[in-house]
Amino acid sequence: MRPTLRFSGALFAVALASPVVALDLERAKDIYGPCAACHGEFGAGGKKGEYPRVAGQLPKYLEQQLKAFQKQQRVNLPMYPYANERELPDDDMKLVAAYLAQIELPTRPPEFKAGDDALTRLLAMEKVMIIARAEGDIENGRVVYQKHCAACHGRNGRGRGMFPMLVGQYTNYLKKQIDAYLKADRPHDEEGAREGVLYTLSAKDIQDVLAYLTAIQEVHEADR
Repeated sequence: MRPTLRFSGALFAVALASPVVALDLERAKDIYGPCAACHGEFGAGGKKGEYPRVAGQLPKYLEQQLKAFQKQQRVNLPMYPYANERELPDDDMKLVAAYLAQIELPTRPPEFKAGDDALTRLLAMEKVMIIARAEGDIENGRVVYQKHCAACHGRNGRGRGMFPMLVGQYTNYLKKQIDAYLKADRPHDEEGAREGVLYTLSAKDIQDVLAYLTAIQEVHEADR
């Protein structure tokens, strides 16, 4: 039996207000339950980027990655038991991907009312996700990103189709995945899809892009 995921009333309200109103939330929470051990109750991932943020990620991308883990096209031993077909059939993949996609994690602390108790404040702060600013030349990062990355990941870093959202993701995690691509330890998700771009960038350009992504996270939040 999957453990039940605790779900705060505030986040539940956000879920109901989401355009994805047809979700079976109870079923989705049940499916996501085992994932929360690593990715957190609200899908924010690990505090140091050891586990990626999955909240707000594009559903097509999430579903694609779950299938890649299941088929071991993307090798990650801790993920295999959870993505195995007996544990996560296609319909469950679609449901949990849609569920995670509609979770919003604010990048600014909320404004509390005088009557808000300590638990209310704690729960609200647990959902705030602010990625620390990465070092680098933000202007150069903007130029490089818009020239080489925006076509797939979107001009604002929110992703597009099967290409993931990058803004709001942990810098350490992004750097680890970039290194894995460059070492061919992680295959490209779509064969032939601009697979040479990373190889054309210098280490400085990559670091500057990471700095740029952390600099625009509040813009990303404001544009929701």
